[in-house]
Amino acid sequence: MLVKERMTRHPITITPDVSLHEALRIMREEKVRRLPVLDKRGKLVGIVLEHDLLYASPSPATSLSIYEMNYLVAKIKVEDLMSRDVITIEEDCPLEEAARIMVDNNIGGLPVMRGNRLVGMITESDLFKVFLELLGARNPGLRVTIKVPEQQGFLAALTHSLADAGADIVTLGTFWGDDLSNREIAFKVQGIECDTVEQILANLGADVVDLRMC
Repeated sequence: MLVKERMTRHPITITPDVSLHEALRIMREEKVRRLPVLDKRGKLVGIVLEHDLLYASPSPATSLSIYEMNYLVAKIKVEDLMSRDVITIEEDCPLEEAARIMVDNNIGGLPVMRGNRLVGMITESDLFKVFLELLGARNPGLRVTIKVPEQQGFLAALTHSLADAGADIVTLGTFWGDDLSNREIAFKVQGIECDTVEQILANLGADVVDLRMC
């Protein structure tokens, strides 16, 4: 799966000369927490985050009068608050690479580029939606988590056994276990009884971590 398949296309953008209040208004109306900043030629020159704008607003404990506060805030522009060193990603990048970049850099979203042109945004919310798909959160079925030794051919044996028993495998994912010697496998199946799945797993020597209908 590539970034372009799950990104938000035609993201809301602003220009550097937009005021702090206007940028906050746009974020709240559009329900976004970050805005790419484009210059008059459409070139990406920065990104501004909601918390950057909120932290720039005066504290309620300030000794300034309301008129002085409004005057000072009105002079603050996006270009004064935006991050200029923007981490971006190409639209043909694998989705897991985008997730890795976000985690490694502690950021919640990435502008998506096609060459020098901004074509989308990929955010942590988009990745959460993919996570729901991967684990079949919206599909009812028997959800099973097992722990198995790291060995070649186990997945093939598992899926073959489930298919032979008439199961429809809705989702399947593998995760690191306690160490590199084992893995956890999470899968969801339909069209098969719980007792049958338990017997299959016993025959394969799998350690059942969790098994539930959901």
